[in-house]
Amino acid sequence: MNTSSGDTILKQHLIDAAICIRCGACEAACPIDAITHDSNNYVVSAQACKMCLNCIPVCPTGAIDSWRLVPQAKPYTLEEQFSWFELPEELTPAQLAEAGVAAGALAGEGGHADEALQTQAQVEAAAIDPTQPGTSAAPASYGATIPPWSAAHAYTNLYGARAAEKTVTATVAGNVRVTDVGTEYDTHHIILDFGTMPFPVLEGQSIGIVPPGVDERGKPHFARQYSIASARNGERPGFNNLSLTIKRVLEDHQGKPVRGVGSNYMCDLKVGDKVQVIGPFGATFLMPNHPKSNIVMICTGTGSAPMRAMTEWRRRLRKSGKFEGGKLMLFFGARTKEELPYFGPLQSLPKDFIDINFAFSRTPNQPKKYVQDALRERAADLVPLLQDGNTFFYVCGLKSMEEGVILALRDVAQGAGLNWDEIGQRLKKEGRLHLETY
Repeated sequence: MNTSSGDTILKQHLIDAAICIRCGACEAACPIDAITHDSNNYVVSAQACKMCLNCIPVCPTGAIDSWRLVPQAKPYTLEEQFSWFELPEELTPAQLAEAGVAAGALAGEGGHADEALQTQAQVEAAAIDPTQPGTSAAPASYGATIPPWSAAHAYTNLYGARAAEKTVTATVAGNVRVTDVGTEYDTHHIILDFGTMPFPVLEGQSIGIVPPGVDERGKPHFARQYSIASARNGERPGFNNLSLTIKRVLEDHQGKPVRGVGSNYMCDLKVGDKVQVIGPFGATFLMPNHPKSNIVMICTGTGSAPMRAMTEWRRRLRKSGKFEGGKLMLFFGARTKEELPYFGPLQSLPKDFIDINFAFSRTPNQPKKYVQDALRERAADLVPLLQDGNTFFYVCGLKSMEEGVILALRDVAQGAGLNWDEIGQRLKKEGRLHLETY
């Protein structure tokens, strides 16, 4: 249960539904499944939350860093939280006293930040301790919550619920399909131009798109989050624009037919249409900027968006002749090559610039191959990169790929006689292994 201050008061951990963009980062980072969601909101169970705070640094908007003092016997239920459009007002001391909270408990509240931080340290230590059963390969145990030391400064939340301007208007400058025609897949490369409005972004950041209209409850649609697929100086160099990689959602994770509100809205846009944008978001999933730094990118589907952005920025730096980059490796998975975004352009990149490894799991008459299989195949090349403090790993795609990737990296390390738990801990502490899944 959340940390309490006395016998009758609880500092309950909540999520601000008004500014949450439903990206799922908090749920993915929670090591004990205290965070869950429905079609409306992400919520925190007062009974399950241990105040480890793993979810705080990964939230792009700060919605997760929300708290309310409530009677310990009457925390806000999951059902109440699912129905919220915004946080409830703080209970006054009089209201808390009326609910039976002792004055002494109120006076003692506020001295538990150190205790919470201590709990967080204990959880992290247990998560990477090989003596703790069932935890040594937990993905959240290794994902970094700090950016690479040489990453550029990221601007965040310039537009949104906590900014002076709630949204900024962008104009669609391009909408191109980047997968072959098929009934189960339809991925688009969409270019948004911000004109004279400032919207600085870095590779690895994301933005929120606010679809027009209202949902089934008659409320405005909440923003949908999409990773930026272009370099920091624009999809077209020197222009105030950016690109996104968006797959049209036609079925949910259970395979049931559904028409995704955000993805279908975006994929149907025409050049000249106006779009409401919030953000940018993200200050950790950023690329290194120091010379000779190596980047290993592991992705599936539209998880390729930030990888395309990083690759393109490195390509432009290489072309300028003013930057000496290290090794660039890409492990890219899809069911078939027809479903893989940017398959054609990737084939044309110079082999001495990027080392590309494809993994297809549904190619007719071929054995299934996933990105973790490709990682194990390239173990000899990955071992020195794991040991090199200038190597940074990025994983983006479906949440289900996280564990397989971590296990593959562990196998690569252990196969070379290396201590994976030491390497994994170092990767996290040094901001060199980043996980962004959905």
